[in-house]
Amino acid sequence: MHKSQGFGSAGVRGTTPEYFEHLKGSRAQKDLFEGVNTTWSRIKGGVAVSKEIEKVTKKFNPQDPSASVAGLIKVKQSIANLPDGYWKTEKTEQVNELIKACAGLYLEAITREFTVTSGDKVDVSVEAINRSDVPVKINKLTFSLAAQDSTIEVQLKNNIPFTLTKNIEIPAGTAISQPYWLKKEGSLGMFSVDDQQLIGLPENPPDAIVQFAMTIAGEPITYKVPVMYKKTDPVDGEIYRPFEIIPPVLVRVADHVLVFADDQPRVVRLMVQAGKDNIAGNLRVVLPEGWKAEPATFPFQVKQKGEELTVVMKIFPPANASEGKMGVIVEANGVNYTQSIVNINYPHIPSQVVFPEAAAKVVRLDLKRKGKNIGYIAGAGDEIPASLRQIGYVVNILAEPEITPENLKQFDAIILGVRAFNTIDRIKFYQPRLMEYVKNGGNVIVQYNTSHAVLSDEIGPYPIKLSRDRVTVEEAEVRFLKPEHPVLNTPNKITKADFEGWVQERGLYFPSSWAPEYEAILSSNDPGETPKDGGLLVARYGKGYFVYTGYSWFRQLPAGVPGAYRLFTNLISIGK
Repeated sequence: MHKSQGFGSAGVRGTTPEYFEHLKGSRAQKDLFEGVNTTWSRIKGGVAVSKEIEKVTKKFNPQDPSASVAGLIKVKQSIANLPDGYWKTEKTEQVNELIKACAGLYLEAITREFTVTSGDKVDVSVEAINRSDVPVKINKLTFSLAAQDSTIEVQLKNNIPFTLTKNIEIPAGTAISQPYWLKKEGSLGMFSVDDQQLIGLPENPPDAIVQFAMTIAGEPITYKVPVMYKKTDPVDGEIYRPFEIIPPVLVRVADHVLVFADDQPRVVRLMVQAGKDNIAGNLRVVLPEGWKAEPATFPFQVKQKGEELTVVMKIFPPANASEGKMGVIVEANGVNYTQSIVNINYPHIPSQVVFPEAAAKVVRLDLKRKGKNIGYIAGAGDEIPASLRQIGYVVNILAEPEITPENLKQFDAIILGVRAFNTIDRIKFYQPRLMEYVKNGGNVIVQYNTSHAVLSDEIGPYPIKLSRDRVTVEEAEVRFLKPEHPVLNTPNKITKADFEGWVQERGLYFPSSWAPEYEAILSSNDPGETPKDGGLLVARYGKGYFVYTGYSWFRQLPAGVPGAYRLFTNLISIGK
């Protein structure tokens, strides 16, 4: 579906052929896996396993799966005779799961709290039920975070649940539930992982498990069951999510990027969240040289787990251009904590949490601007309005009744959000009004649109043909085609340095052709590709200006890239 990029498509029914081209090696005649042995015969002693699997498969009765348990145990025992190795371990686990499924065995370990901190106690409730006449006995329960095992010797009768609740203490010093590839700071395009055995796993091993040591039809089998949080939703019923260990105190900055257009201080909000009851301490920020915070430290106290306290500080930027990181440190009980928390909840994946560093990028710009009032017509959604407000612009999000030539006169510029011509059904009716505004002396800036599903035949005052041209290398050279053009000179003098520090890409869906009335300002391309000159087009129309730009301002401004702010401000200021 590719939902995040707006690439939903219709389903295709019937046969869909796939084609493979032979590039190297011996050529397959009928099957891509010709000559690849995928049977048990490739493993020493595997033929005996294969015979037992064949027997149980032939006798399988979907009306009575439990009748296959005895045969599956024979498969398990024959696998046990194999030499140690990957397939022995993997197939033993798979057969154990088949035995559990055919016996109708359900095992569960749950809590009523989905977060806990190290040193705290939590109730873990165990449930086991055997929904067959296969003899099943629990011999021992082992709680991974508890100091003792529970030997219970319980025979599970058909369809009668066994339950047990144990209060366990999370050992002090237990690591938080941070994904293993995020525990250490990585480099560009590379994670740093100390435990090599974790590399390749799609997620962390469970933080807490309960081991069920059982005997099933005379065969000892151990199952490892992850401890999960369970709640009952009035609509969706039972909902499970991972049980997670979090820091006792968390902190986040309301704005991840703080941009200052001058040397005036700004009020910054920080939120302190309690991971346990009765947490108290001091909060302070760590700023680059030349920056200052008032107050320097802030004492806090939060009584109840999950509650959040807002801390207000004033940040003073330096007199000159500067950028760096503002770190946040919360001290509680003699320990410094620097994590925030992000909950990831989507219906198609399990709930997850990550604990990014509590920090913000701080940027003091060397910036001049002309004009103040911006009208913004939102497209698919971006953070440009918030970014412009940070540097002093007054940004009004315009609804359809406000998009009239008379109303637009009050604005120094009208900016269309990303993919506006792909997502606004009535954009073809807005376009003539916007062009009249330009003709009367206004300034319209259109950000990128995809080349397919354009909802208006006309984007600007003169023809533009969009393409799929893009520049994906964020460090790609940017060349000035019109170095004397006003957008590169006023009110901010743009240099090659303004294209340093860009993130993710230069731009996308650049026009491939345009009317001669447009001036192409910049050129760039990925290594080995032809120049892409359509990323920034400016045309004079009547008394005003029309700008079409495929450069990815929607990424650069929220990331606090100084040069992007300076050039985008020039686009807004053109004609002033």
